[in-house]
Amino acid sequence: MEIKDNTFSRQFETQSEDGKLISVEYSFQERKIFLTKVNLPEAFDNEQFLTDFLKEIMAIAVERKLKVVPTHPKIASFFRKNPVYKELLPPGIRI
Repeated sequence: MEIKDNTFSRQFETQSEDGKLISVEYSFQERKIFLTKVNLPEAFDNEQFLTDFLKEIMAIAVERKLKVVPTHPKIASFFRKNPVYKELLPPGIRI
């Protein structure tokens, strides 16, 4: 999966299997990345693709030594389903 960090639009972007744009918007504050919004094409229902996309974003956060603050319900749900990534949450954040 190829991910583009579109710093101008402040979002991570990838293409779905049918070539449609999927993105996760973010903002930075100190050493934290706030994942604020998930943009999916209409009728998109491939949860596994979205999970794989979010795993790639978590790998980017680890590489950049960032803590992750999920502010979107789909991203919070990802953390609940994948407890291995809870170490990326800042102190005091519980999902």
